[in-house]
Amino acid sequence: MSTLSVKPRVSGMAIPAIRQVEVARSLAWLRLGWGDFRRSWPVSLSYGVLFSALGWSLMAWARDSAHLTMTLISGFALVAPFLAIGFYAISSRLEHGLDAGGPLQALTSLRRNAASIGLFALMLAFMLSAWERVSALLVGLFLRNDLIVSGYFSLLLLFDADHLGFVIAYLALGAILAGLVFALAAVSLPMMMDRPVDVVTAVVTSLCTVWHNPLPMLVWAAIITVLTLAGAMTAFIGLAVLFPLLGHATWHAYRDLVASG
Repeated sequence: MSTLSVKPRVSGMAIPAIRQVEVARSLAWLRLGWGDFRRSWPVSLSYGVLFSALGWSLMAWARDSAHLTMTLISGFALVAPFLAIGFYAISSRLEHGLDAGGPLQALTSLRRNAASIGLFALMLAFMLSAWERVSALLVGLFLRNDLIVSGYFSLLLLFDADHLGFVIAYLALGAILAGLVFALAAVSLPMMMDRPVDVVTAVVTSLCTVWHNPLPMLVWAAIITVLTLAGAMTAFIGLAVLFPLLGHATWHAYRDLVASG
């Protein structure tokens, strides 16, 4: 952990000090996250399997809709910070020398700051809804009518030169939205679970964390993206392990980046 820290000055807000870390620090977060997963694997893996099964079921439900299929694959990253809240709770308990607990312990953690966490969840839901509408618009503008009517869709479509305009627009807009969500959620949800802070303070802290650690957080965002895509490309089966790993690692990222007090 780096000893260099910055105290952001934001009018009307008590923002905690932000630690500045080395570029490769995300590898340590993954290692610590894997350690938590190994210590709590019955509970963590159960959560992971549940989300993996849910993702697969939603994909099966949306198989006849091109834009819904793409929205579910890409939109998972938008709501994942909230869905991983159970893993933050497990890592917090392990940090304090307790056992992993279960769903009731995770709900208890939510209850301590339910209003702020709920508002943040609503914000993520709004962003997912907006992304679904954008996906539908892009499909309608760029893809052939026969693809829309038949519902045929394959990820190989993204490598088809006939749809280059769609690929560029979809990836560009998706990257902007995903980057915004990452900046807003990098440490905000773990912080709201750990401290009695309001949603605005938590979000501003997250933005300050990214601002003062641009390269480390860029590497962290890239790792999250690659692992999430790897899990999604295996029909969400890989997420049974990768999602808990990233959830636990995110807790350690928060503890590393945001000073206590």
